[in-house]
Amino acid sequence: MSSVSAIAGAVKSPCTNVCKIHQPTGWCEGCARTIPEITVWSKAADVTRLEILDRLPPRREHLLNLGIFTAAEQTHEP
Repeated sequence: MSSVSAIAGAVKSPCTNVCKIHQPTGWCEGCARTIPEITVWSKAADVTRLEILDRLPPRREHLLNLGIFTAAEQTHEP
C-alpha cells in the first residue's frame, strides 16, 4: 500500500478528463485506471483509492512506452 497519508475522504481522483480506454491494455489513456477501478472510485474507501493509485505508475510508464503520452501528464506522488 502507498505511503501517502491522507485525511479520510481526501484522496484525489487521478482522472485527467481524457477518458479513453486503450483497448489492448484496458487502461484509461488519461489516468491508467481500468473501467472497474474508475467505476468503484466514487464509493471506495481511502485505503482502496490508495491501492488503486499504487497500481498506476507502472501502467503509466507502459502507456508512455507505447507512445500514449496523456498517461504521463499526471502522476500521483507522495
